[in-house]
Amino acid sequence: MGDGDELHEEERFDVLTKTGLKTGISKPRSAVHRDGDYHRAVHVWIFAESTQQLLLQKRADHKDSWPGLWDISSAGHVSAGDASLITARRELLEELGVNLPNDAFELLFVFLQECVTNGGKFIDNEFDDVYLVTTLAPIPLEAFTLQESEVSAVKYISIEEYKSLLVKGDPEYVPYNLEGQYGQLFDIICKRYQNNMEARGLLLQKKLNRYAPISLDAELIGLSKEDKEALVLLIQAARIMDDIFYEQVWSSNSSLREWLKGHAQVSEFDMLKWKYYSINKSPWSCLDENEAFLTTADSAVKLLPEATRKVAGWKGLEYKAAFPLVKPPGASFYPPDMDKMEFELWKKGLSDNEKQDVTGFFNVIRRHSDSHSKNIAVISNPNPTSDLYIIPFSQEYSAFLSKAAELLHKAGDLTTSPSLKRLLHSKADAFLSNDYYDSDIAWMELDSKLDVTIGPYETYEDVLFGYKATFETFIGIRDDKATAQLKLFGDNLQVLEQNLPMDNMYKSQDVISAPIRVIQLVYNSGDVKGPQTVAFNLPNDERIVKDRGSSMVMLKNISEAKFKLILQPIADLCIVKEQRELVDFDSFFTHTICHECCHGIGPHTITLPSGQTSTVRLELQELHSALEEAKADIVGLWALNFLISKNLLPKTLVKSIYVSFLAGCFRSVRFGLEEAHGKGQALQFNWLFEKGAFVLHPGETFSVDFDKIEGAVEGLSREILTIQAKGDKDAARKLLEEYGEMTQPLNTALGKLARVEVPVDIAPDFPVVTNLLHKK
Repeated sequence: MGDGDELHEEERFDVLTKTGLKTGISKPRSAVHRDGDYHRAVHVWIFAESTQQLLLQKRADHKDSWPGLWDISSAGHVSAGDASLITARRELLEELGVNLPNDAFELLFVFLQECVTNGGKFIDNEFDDVYLVTTLAPIPLEAFTLQESEVSAVKYISIEEYKSLLVKGDPEYVPYNLEGQYGQLFDIICKRYQNNMEARGLLLQKKLNRYAPISLDAELIGLSKEDKEALVLLIQAARIMDDIFYEQVWSSNSSLREWLKGHAQVSEFDMLKWKYYSINKSPWSCLDENEAFLTTADSAVKLLPEATRKVAGWKGLEYKAAFPLVKPPGASFYPPDMDKMEFELWKKGLSDNEKQDVTGFFNVIRRHSDSHSKNIAVISNPNPTSDLYIIPFSQEYSAFLSKAAELLHKAGDLTTSPSLKRLLHSKADAFLSNDYYDSDIAWMELDSKLDVTIGPYETYEDVLFGYKATFETFIGIRDDKATAQLKLFGDNLQVLEQNLPMDNMYKSQDVISAPIRVIQLVYNSGDVKGPQTVAFNLPNDERIVKDRGSSMVMLKNISEAKFKLILQPIADLCIVKEQRELVDFDSFFTHTICHECCHGIGPHTITLPSGQTSTVRLELQELHSALEEAKADIVGLWALNFLISKNLLPKTLVKSIYVSFLAGCFRSVRFGLEEAHGKGQALQFNWLFEKGAFVLHPGETFSVDFDKIEGAVEGLSREILTIQAKGDKDAARKLLEEYGEMTQPLNTALGKLARVEVPVDIAPDFPVVTNLLHKK
């Protein structure tokens, strides 16, 4: 605070909704407690791992509540305009003299405290964000600098003893009801440190077994000597995309990665942790609704000597780099304590151009008040009253992107392909300028035996809004024969658009034919965690889709591996005997092609009822990915039937396409409903099952009713396309809530597959790359 009257100004709190979101209103502290407004506070607990002790503070004797009693390590209200994590750090520094960065704080849970005291005059409706700071050993008591007005003493106490005292209601301790929400604190810590290494190891091995290991040994046939040399540089650049992606998932993810890798040889259990982490590229399991399979107890140790007052003979505070049990919906694109309401209130005060920037693909959102930000240079602060501001990728990841740009320029100088040369040089420039338009056009026009996709593209990781893109790489050798056979699909996109099952007013008149490239994958990196993609349709930039269309890349060796190791065994178990032989690779691969084609048709840029121009992505926000995947799948099925009806594909495909799709439903749903493809697939299966197009038989096998499937597919296609065309988020949410669930028929199939242990997906390795780098 400043001098004069401001010293006596009463603290103000942000007023929250009953669900804990900001309303945009702030009130003085006394008015908040008088009126019973919901507000926020933080609780910070310091836990010493080696002694299993919690740090308690003794409240100052003159405090108006619980004077002289032992309480939480540190706590305080979140003032108006402040953020939870910043407040937690500040309270710890002010009360105890402990100065820690963001990655020391693990958000365990949010506790809603509702109580009335002082004869009804003091109404406390408070959301408490409960944080845990895990240190290796107790901090020497003389290292603390206590704020005398708040704290009179500190001490460590074993977690079991403290729990016992609270249960007894010891009068020297501030009471907490351990039978209520707050009991989670003790449950989480106790469970975390149980000596259950053997059981955890068995569970991790079971999780690993869901991925079938396979070597993708693509041959470098047709590459010139220069392109092979360029390939080595491209693999090096691809590994940098990996580095960036780890940062994008979570702020302390890179530290965890290095720690697990460095300790992988310590024990068999440590190796299992590293292997499963390497597949998921985070501590959250892709196939288990992003449930954490590691905890902060497994994380990296960091030494911070300057965190407290120096003590002779003590090297300083060592803490565990924390990550939350629940995967952050905004990844590390946004401040970890930012909610959607805060973002929307900030965005509301921006100009139209600034709104486009903050919802753009290629930037992150940070806080001015976060002094531990790695990169505090600000390129945009259009609203000085807000704590939020924008940093472009080129700045946030500059150390990585400058190295990647240098490698791409060198590779571009080496390659003999003019179109690849243009792509690599333009992508290198984009890494530094943050303008990806020209490089994405160059990617669409790529005509090279060595096929490269590198940069920020998909937005699945941004579950909060679906705005921000993650970095990825796909390097392959073009299959010229297979590519030539697929020209039919790209050439008929306009015909498909004009015949889509939706009102004509929503149809585009200028859909551009989509180039399709089939490749044998040599290497991938970045956002390729968990289940492996068999194809992709890019770019996602609506400007380019509108002006130039999109382009598709099919990963044929990935598709072949998935069909052999996963889809065929699923069909053998889950499809009735009479239809089993209809499941074949050609149908599976053909539908994959049509799926990617159908990303390029249907609504993208739309006109809202108000007359305003927008995009489906911006209107549907976090629901867009799941609905778009469902659209591409079901409209792809409709499109295949349409092309067959026009004699552009053989009629012998009709039944096999539908039955192969049914088997594929069980494959994709196993990815989990937190994953866009899995949720979208559940929506489709449940709709088609409800309409009688899919039938469950007594032997826990399924079949397709060929008399009903065509109408059911067209009905769902119309439903989804219309929701997208209207930008109707409420309708999208209702559809996904009603049908995007794990129903009994799905559980029946998935239970059967789990009992037989059919792999859920593949875990590829790339021996060609290993050999290339070894030779180099």
